[in-house]
Amino acid sequence: MNPSSRLRWLARACSIIGGLILTALMLMTCYSVVGRNFFEKALIGDFELTGIACGIAMAFFMPLCQLERGNIIVDFFTAKRSARFNHGLDRFGDLLMAVIFILLSWRSGVAALSAKENMGASMLLGFPDWIVLVGMSIPFALAAVIAIAQTLARFDQSSQGVA
Repeated sequence: MNPSSRLRWLARACSIIGGLILTALMLMTCYSVVGRNFFEKALIGDFELTGIACGIAMAFFMPLCQLERGNIIVDFFTAKRSARFNHGLDRFGDLLMAVIFILLSWRSGVAALSAKENMGASMLLGFPDWIVLVGMSIPFALAAVIAIAQTLARFDQSSQGVA
């Protein structure tokens, strides 16, 4: 398995995990709504769990989003530029995304260490904050690796004269 296919496999695995998290969130929300409206039995902390799950799921979708270049690109100003110029902008964009994901991963990791030391937890359930932050830091790091690999791959293409 070459590095490119490993990154693809990891990105897809992350998106599956994100999908499973959102599926569990949807089931929990249905349980909470039905319990609240029909049995007068509320699920304590459902809003906290929704926030936690959405944050982690969003992070787990980022590697595949970067791999598939699913970010919004506005080409209004570059539509009439040369392919070589647009290739350079794409390479620069990949580099910027790598920097952004490195910063997100780093700061999530630092925040996780701080939350662990301070024993930070959610208000109602007491769910440890550091678990959420570590859960976000890892897929952000993978997205950074993917963006770096894309930057380098595009650099190799432009040095070979491929526009």
